Order: sequence, then structure tokens, then C-alpha cells
Amino acid sequence: MQIILVSRHLCTARTITIMPRHVLLAVTGFVALVLTTAMLLSWLSVHWRLPLVEDLVQSQQQKESRRIQDYVSNNLQLMATRLGELQGKVMQLDSLGQRVSGLVGGKPTVPTPAAASGDGQGGPFLPVALSANELQQEIERLAAAVDNHAAELEALEFQLLEKRVRDRLLPTTLPVKSTHLGSGFGVRLDPIAGMQARHEGIDFVAPMGAPVVAAADGVVLVAESHPEFGNMIDIDHGDGLTSRYAHLSRLDVAPGRLVKHGERIGAVGTTGRSTGPHLHFEVRMLGVPQNPALFLKRGGEFAQFARR
Repeated sequence: MQIILVSRHLCTARTITIMPRHVLLAVTGFVALVLTTAMLLSWLSVHWRLPLVEDLVQSQQQKESRRIQDYVSNNLQLMATRLGELQGKVMQLDSLGQRVSGLVGGKPTVPTPAAASGDGQGGPFLPVALSANELQQEIERLAAAVDNHAAELEALEFQLLEKRVRDRLLPTTLPVKSTHLGSGFGVRLDPIAGMQARHEGIDFVAPMGAPVVAAADGVVLVAESHPEFGNMIDIDHGDGLTSRYAHLSRLDVAPGRLVKHGERIGAVGTTGRSTGPHLHFEVRMLGVPQNPALFLKRGGEFAQFARR
């Protein structure tokens, strides 16, 4: 851009050329001047403590202070709520742990605060206000306690599951109902030979055709006719534990069949070396005869049967 200046006195014209850099320098100088003036006015206002500027600064400081207080108050409220939730969970886990420990036959591993001391205590609950750091520490402590309780409950759950599996695999179910006890386990007078002989099981006297059920979960090993035991079923319960059901009138299962405790496997009879309808029931560990009553007593049915 060019600017032409004409003088009346010299009767001449002068041309001034304005380049883009000149415009940029002029704008930069103007902006710098404005900023410098503003900074100077601000410094003078603060230095001489002008009321308008001081009120503005105080108002901004108060707004910022209230914002910070609201933020801290909200965070403290959230932390207090979280603390209350964790305390409630710890109490629930304590109670649940005690109940589960009772189911598995153990003792609570973590005592509740009330059980921690044997002395009598009481009085009104007057909570103490906690600082932010104390709240955070208490939350971290309770969070760790929740994790520990969860781990303990997982261990108790495994023990309970193991106990349930073990109980289902132990012959604790009465193999025949509506019965009374005949010959017990041990030495007896043989009913046919009339001489002292070992009896490796228990005889349950029951009507012909009465249902016979599996005393525990297992797999049928044998379901066949035997010269002395008659129709006989052997069930494998694992770990070398087996049970035998003899003198049956019928066989309702076949070898290899998976059966559950209480499931019907046959019926009472008098087959084989027998003098009348009854069930001969045996329990063996690694082939060694065991007293079936020791296993059956662990079930509730045998206690009722023994009182008859």
C-alpha cells in the first residue's frame, strides 16, 4: 500500500510505501502498549489498595474458598458413607463366618469386637469426628478386614463343600426302612451251622420286597448272584470304601451305574444262605470289614431306628 503526501509550500508530492511488516509492527506495538497500561493500572490499584479492586479480589478469594470447602465437605461425606458401608459389611461377614464355622464344626477365626473382651461393657454410642486422613486410614483398615474375611469365608466354603462331599460318600443312609435289627457286627452263633462264627455286617429284618437304597453316592461294582450272599450288590464310594447289600430278591442296577444316596437299588429277599427275608449290609475299607453302625450313626435315620 502506498500513501502520497502533497505539500502546498514545496509544491511537491512524497510517496510513503507501507509494507505488511509495518502493519504487523504497529499492531504488535499497540497490543504491547495496552497490556503494559493494564498491568500498570493493576499494580497501581493493588499498591494503593483501591476499594473496587480490593473488593473484587476478596470476592474471588471467597468464591474459591467456598468451592474448596464444598469439595472437601462432599469428599468427607462420601468417605464417611463408605466407612459406614464397610463397617456394616465387616459385621455381616463376622456373623456369617461364625455361622459357617459352626456348620463345618470349627471355631470363628476372627472374634467380633463384643467378643474380644470378657468384661461387661455398654453405654450410649457417641461417635468421634474423624479427620480426612483418619477417615482414609479407617477405610483402608476396614477394606483390608473385608478382604481377609472374604478369604476366610472362601476357605470355610471349601471346607463345607468338602464336608458335604465326604458326607455324601460315607454310607450314612439307612439302606432299608420299616425294619428292625437282626444280627449285629462281630462274633455270633451261626443261624444255620449253630456254631460261633464271624458276622461281617449287620442284618436288617424287613418284609419281603421292601425297597433297598444306596447308603451313599457311588458306582456299582457288582450286581450278581452269589452262592452264599444270593443276589448281591457292591458299591464303590471311593478311597477304598465299599458297601455290600446281600440276599436281595431283585437287582435294580447294573455294574458301572452311578447311584446317589437314598436311590433304590433292589429289594429285600432271602436268596443265598439265608433263613428268612432280611438285608445283609456290609461296609469295607480296602477290603477289611468295618462295623456299619459306626457309619450309620452319623446319619439321623439310624438314631431313630436304634430307639425302636
